[in-house]
Amino acid sequence: MHDDHTHELEHTHAHVYDHTHEHEQEHETMHEHLHSHHHSPEEKKRQINRINRISGHLNHVKGMIEDDVDCADVLVQLAAVRSALNGLGKEIINEHITHCIYHAVEDGDTRAVEEFQKAIQKFL
Repeated sequence: MHDDHTHELEHTHAHVYDHTHEHEQEHETMHEHLHSHHHSPEEKKRQINRINRISGHLNHVKGMIEDDVDCADVLVQLAAVRSALNGLGKEIINEHITHCIYHAVEDGDTRAVEEFQKAIQKFL
């Protein structure tokens, strides 16, 4: 761990088209927050279950494309996947506001609030 709280993070992205790549990213703000960032095991399990269902649905859409299913049907299923992703995003936003941001405000951690506002803008 560096004293200046700068970390090199290496992470992997798995894409829908089964391509995986890794890259390093300089991340300076991870440990600058004054509040702790923990989520309940039940909430994490619920979110992971939703992701698994969405992933399964997306794999079904992939199969539809591979099987030359009518494009209109594929689009309807993609809309359902997008709706499910948006629902998960809303759930994460609400959970973060009620727990993490609430505590960040209590602790006077304005940077956490600013970063979350930026994340919401990207999500939208």
